[in-house]
Amino acid sequence: MSIQNFPQVFLPSAVSIPDIFVYDYKMSSDVINSKVNMTLNTFSFLQTGRKHVNFGNSTIAVNESQSILIKNSNCLVTELLSHDQIYFCKLFFFSQKILLEFVEKHQIPISNKNSKSSDPIFIIENDSYIHLFIESINNLMLIENNFNLMKLKFEEIMLYLISKYGQDFIDFSLNLIDVQSQFNFKKIVETNEYANLNLEELAFLSNMSLSSFKRNFKEEFGISPGKWFQKKRLQKAKQLIEIQHKKPSEIYFEFGYNNLSNFSAAFKNEFGFYPKSLID
Repeated sequence: MSIQNFPQVFLPSAVSIPDIFVYDYKMSSDVINSKVNMTLNTFSFLQTGRKHVNFGNSTIAVNESQSILIKNSNCLVTELLSHDQIYFCKLFFFSQKILLEFVEKHQIPISNKNSKSSDPIFIIENDSYIHLFIESINNLMLIENNFNLMKLKFEEIMLYLISKYGQDFIDFSLNLIDVQSQFNFKKIVETNEYANLNLEELAFLSNMSLSSFKRNFKEEFGISPGKWFQKKRLQKAKQLIEIQHKKPSEIYFEFGYNNLSNFSAAFKNEFGFYPKSLID
């Protein structure tokens, strides 16, 4: 059986993965041990049927009186009909970016140490509030360009579940954030800020595609990687020329320039004067 990537399988092939995406998932027959790669964290609000989720070292079984929040991960999913009805759950996908914005907005402290909860899934008991919340999402799905409204609904359900489950849900939510990966990414960038590596090589070292690397870089540093590295390397080159009295012809290659002319032009564009003026 092939691997299904959620939510990509529900999106047109030319559409990139959104930060928030809601989908009504329905099945008319039982599905056993479907291989699913959850590329985003996901609320699964079960409406009818039963769901078993196997993470390799644990299996969670829920029915229509429960919903779940699943950490982005690989899992085997079994979906069973109840009383010959269709299987129906509402999937609410959200990216780590959206979660981080929520955590920062509500000042929830993040540690680079593992949180108390390492479980990949959190079980939510459906109550009247959850049912009303699902109904409100149904209405929003009828509205075009509803991203900002859905983002508010995400905040709403997170705040409600924090009030309902307290520290247990906070610990689980923080565990959804791959903090160590964020630290590693930033460390790799800063360690190699003066190295003569191209963006594809840095993306490979960060275990990211080039497009993901560029997107994460812009979110982390607020500037495109090309401009950031150029500024950092030219500043370092200026120090070497001023303080260590290096000649531009001796250092241009180690800062990623193929010839002295390109290095001198970039230097003047950054500082307003050519590097040779520092040694004249």
